[in-house]
Amino acid sequence: MSSGITYSTSLAAGSRGRVYLPVPFDPDERWGQKVEHHLRGTVGGCDLRGTVETFGSELGIVLGPAWRRDRGFSAGDQVDVSLEPEGLQRDDLDPDMAEALAASPAAGQFFDGLAQFYRTAYIRWISATKRNPEQRLVRLAEVVRLLEAGVKERPKAP
Repeated sequence: MSSGITYSTSLAAGSRGRVYLPVPFDPDERWGQKVEHHLRGTVGGCDLRGTVETFGSELGIVLGPAWRRDRGFSAGDQVDVSLEPEGLQRDDLDPDMAEALAASPAAGQFFDGLAQFYRTAYIRWISATKRNPEQRLVRLAEVVRLLEAGVKERPKAP
């Protein structure tokens, strides 16, 4: 994982019986400031996808009861961890899309905080216009407008 990070830690117990994977670094410093950090990787050799949350004074990723049960993990277990940002990041975007997001900080910040599914859907809709530059510009402007308004998913055409 080129932009990833690896470390060892113990799974922690949170309030209301929750168990979480401590994240002992600041994801904003590591991968840029975002409203939410959606990560993927491995915990004890098992695949994981999750969102970084705050647990008191710590950051972590919730490990749900079914995920833990199916993998035999519980609070206190020592695990090796490898994490990276999930999905396409700004550096992966076509230059015109990256420029459009950079020109609108509100749209860019909202896009960066979206789950991979929503980012990919917007990118595919824009990419479908590669042979029609005029339509591509129209779609880029529409995506920026929707992101500025906090819309996760483009409304489907009637």
